[in-house]
Amino acid sequence: MHPLGFSLADTYLKRAGLDYHDLTHVQEHPDLASCLATVQPSATHVIETGGSSDYTQVRYKVGDALIFGCETRGLSPEQLALFSPTDIHHIPMYPQNRSLNLSNAVALVVYEAWRQNGFNQSGVS
Repeated sequence: MHPLGFSLADTYLKRAGLDYHDLTHVQEHPDLASCLATVQPSATHVIETGGSSDYTQVRYKVGDALIFGCETRGLSPEQLALFSPTDIHHIPMYPQNRSLNLSNAVALVVYEAWRQNGFNQSGVS
């Protein structure tokens, strides 16, 4: 949703993607619902602090979508309402500890999904 909070200018994407920029396809959507309608994932896995299951208990498949909210406040109640509670997962943390930053959280979950799929080059959405 706009504003994004960062620039999608090619120079910034190249810097953030380092050697992988040529492997990406960036597409903007006006909202989460239109994104899901366009992507049409086989399953969605939302990673939120209050998720009902641990992200490592999920069986990820090629074609699944991983959804992460804003680092400081997560997804809005309206966005969360788009998903079944069983599709909302969490990263275990010690009580009273701060959450991981967004890039570290994404790295954990994406790597777990990739590992479960035998490090298949197709990956997940």
